[in-house]
Parts: sequence; C-alpha cells; structure tokens
Amino acid sequence: MDDNDRAIVSFTGLAHALVHTYELSVPIFVVVWLTEFPVTTATLGTAVAVGYALFGAGALPGGVLTDRYGSNTLVTACLVGMGASFLLLSVAPSVPVIAVALGLWGLAASVYHPAGLALISKGVEARGTGFAYHGMAGNAGIALGPLVTALLLLVVDWRVVAALLVLPAVAAVAYARTAEFDETAAVDAAASDGGGSVDGSPTSLTAFLADSRALFTAGFTLAMLVVMANGLFYRGVLTFLPDVLGDFLPPVGDVVGLFADSPLAAEFDLASYLYVGLLTVGIGGQYVGGKLTDRIPTATGMAAVFAGLAVVAVGFVPAARAGVGPLLAVSALLGFLLFALQPLYQATIAENSPPGGRGLSYGYTYLCSFGVGAAGAAISGYLLSAVGVDGTFLGLAVFPVLGLGFALSLWRLGDS
Repeated sequence: MDDNDRAIVSFTGLAHALVHTYELSVPIFVVVWLTEFPVTTATLGTAVAVGYALFGAGALPGGVLTDRYGSNTLVTACLVGMGASFLLLSVAPSVPVIAVALGLWGLAASVYHPAGLALISKGVEARGTGFAYHGMAGNAGIALGPLVTALLLLVVDWRVVAALLVLPAVAAVAYARTAEFDETAAVDAAASDGGGSVDGSPTSLTAFLADSRALFTAGFTLAMLVVMANGLFYRGVLTFLPDVLGDFLPPVGDVVGLFADSPLAAEFDLASYLYVGLLTVGIGGQYVGGKLTDRIPTATGMAAVFAGLAVVAVGFVPAARAGVGPLLAVSALLGFLLFALQPLYQATIAENSPPGGRGLSYGYTYLCSFGVGAAGAAISGYLLSAVGVDGTFLGLAVFPVLGLGFALSLWRLGDS
C-alpha cells in the first residue's frame, strides 16, 4: 500500500474498531442495568433494540449522505455522535434516557459502514488489502470491546465506564481532523463524479428511486441476496452462541481447580471466554478473505466459504459433543469462515456498483446485513425453543446453502 492507502486504512480501521466496541459493550452493560434499575428484561431489551434497529435502518440514508458530502465528513460525524451518545449514557437517570442515548448511538453508528467502505473502495489502490485490515480492526473491536468493558466494571461504576469509553472517540476525532488523504485516488475523475449507471448522490425521492433502480442490476441483486444470507446466518449463530457453548463445556470447577470457591470462579464464565476467542480468530479470517479478493474471483471465494460454513453448521453439535478438543476446533473454524466472508462480499459490492453510487450501494448492503439479518436472532431463538440445539444448527445451515447458490449464480453471471 502507498501512503494514501495507509492513511485511509488507519482512519477507517480506527473508526471501525470503535463502532463495534460500542456495539458489543451494550450487552455487558445490560447485566448491570438489570440490577441497577427496576426493569424487566422485556422492557430493557426493547430499549436496547431501539439502538440496534437504528444501526441497521440508518445505513441507507447514510449511504446517500456519503455520496453527497464525502466519507471523511460522515465518518467524523459518526465518531462525534457515538462519543456524545455515550456521554449521555453515563449520566442517564432512567431506562427511557438509556433508550434515547442508545438510539442516538445507533443513528450515529449507522452511517459508518457505507461511508467507510465507500472510502476504501474508491480511495485505496490495494483494495483487497484495505478490506482485510479494515475487517481485522472491526474484529478487534468486536472481541476486545466487551472484554475491556467487563474488566473496567470490576473496578469502577458503570457510569464511569461509559464516560471512559467517550475518550477513544475524542482521540479518533482529533486524528480525523489531521488525517489527509485522497478519497477518490483509486478511481478516475469521471467515475468518481458518478460514472456508470448512478449519477452521484440523489437530490430528491424521485432521483433516489431512479438511482436505486439503476443500481439493482442482476449482479448487484445477487450480491444483495448473498449479503442477506450471510446476515441471517451471522446473527442467527452468534446471538445465542455463548449460551449454547456453555452446554458443551466442563464445569467451571474443573477448570479453575483449587480456586473453585473463590470470587474469581463466581465471575468466571468459560463460555464467554471461548466466545471471545472465536471472535478473535475472525481477525485471521478477515485478513485471509481480504487478501483473496486480490487473487481470485470474489464469487468463487464466497462460494467456497459458504460451502465450508454449511459443513460447519451441520457438524458443529456432533463435534462439540465429541469433547473439548473438537469443540475448540469447530469453534475456531466457524469464527474464521464467518468473518472471511465479509471482505469478499464487500469487494463484490464494489465490483457491481459504480463509484459515484458507492455510498448508496453500501447503504443497501448494511440495510440487508444488519436490518434483514437481525431476523436471524428471532429465527434461532424460535428454533432453540422448538427443536433444540441440534435442530437449530441444521435449520441455520439453510442460509449458507442459499448463499452458496447465490454466489454460484453470481459466478456464472460474471463468466457469461
């Protein structure tokens, strides 16, 4: 990568890590809020859902704004908004105010993915490597964010932790104000002004609908179906995975030994640490998936990863029941493949959309991934209650099988 590539990847990687740090810190806070406030899990879950819903729903307008105002402006606004929302969260006196703070976070965070990915796709010459490092940074936030939050909660009040989490956003904004890079270095001037079928940012609802119709070519539509299949499997598998892993792990006393009766053992959740480990392995998956986008057709890579995920989904429970060793192996493989897919479909979106509408294209991408994909949590919850763990993983295997079919169709379309 050249200097411009490195500047963009550093900027987007930092912001990406923070988005997911904040996202995954919320479930850790939920445990505290349930004891801090007189509230039911249903009520608190609804409050939290407000933020997550806006996180997905705001991606599409975020993409439109990216095409109009540029990625640097939108990512910086995202960082300011996330920091401000957690500052409000740190002084929230009640659950309704918590819901407002999380809603503000969701709105601010929703613009990141269309803005950040549009910036990489248009400004980074070594695009595959850029997607790889960007994904790795996101996984670092996914894995380390909740871990750091949990460790801080051991020593200070939750309000102090929320306030401390504002500091990384302040530092990131300071860096954003000094970062210099060319947002369109990887595309020519004509293309960056709209080129292809989409002519820049739509200026009215009629123009938005026209640009959207132009964007949804056969290739882009198939790419969206790939993203939906991935989102449904991703959210379906990860939502209840910590609880599921606990069913296959030995009692905590067998792990901590002589410390089984200590306060440490009472707080020690082996399934949670295995879950964090699985997410950490995803960093390697992001790197490999990103590198593959520069070396093989992305549709081929996605087909291979989806095939692997289907096999893992079918074999996960039998492997988990075979012992701790097979459980660790299949969990690592799941984490690797699940995140290897992301840079592959991100590059596919870039290949099937014009540079001038890249923000809009990634807006649709994350509306499908986070919005439609959120239904995966409801599906897995229903399956767990209706058919148990075995039936749940077999049922969720349908999504990578569908993804495999969509990826092969995309490959055939590109080969024709």
